[in-house]
Amino acid sequence: MPESIALRKPTPSDGKSVYDLVKQCPPLDINSMYCNLLQATHFSATSVAAELKGKMVGFVSGYIVPEKPNVLFVWQVAVAEEARGRGLAKSMIFHILDRAETRQVDTIQTTITADNGPSRSLFKRLSKELEAPLNEYEMFDRDKHFGGTHDSEFLIEIASFRRV
Repeated sequence: MPESIALRKPTPSDGKSVYDLVKQCPPLDINSMYCNLLQATHFSATSVAAELKGKMVGFVSGYIVPEKPNVLFVWQVAVAEEARGRGLAKSMIFHILDRAETRQVDTIQTTITADNGPSRSLFKRLSKELEAPLNEYEMFDRDKHFGGTHDSEFLIEIASFRRV
């Protein structure tokens, strides 16, 4: 029987662990450690840390979109290699949705590059489980927004799902 993974709100002491985890999860963009500290502090209500035997093996950072209190934007999803294949990413997102702080959320958004198959699969599974359509639009163009230094980012939206 696989060992249980504990899900919880992150704390400021998780900042370095988040940074180290994201570095092990290409193709995720590596943010500054300071950014990860802010995610674990200012956005703890809409983020989740996953631990196995005291080691961080998963992290989802998210936030409620300003001016849109019904929209949870999932910033990053990181799962360590040893925790993959357990549905952890999906469980972490549902853990956030189950909180009182996200009771008003009925739409999830994220951005994903065209070649990030695992993230695309995750959000397709979420769409199916939430019984809500998945829409996709180009949000940040490779040349126009990134000056050719980063692949285009597509906005993925699972909108108007029903809360149980």
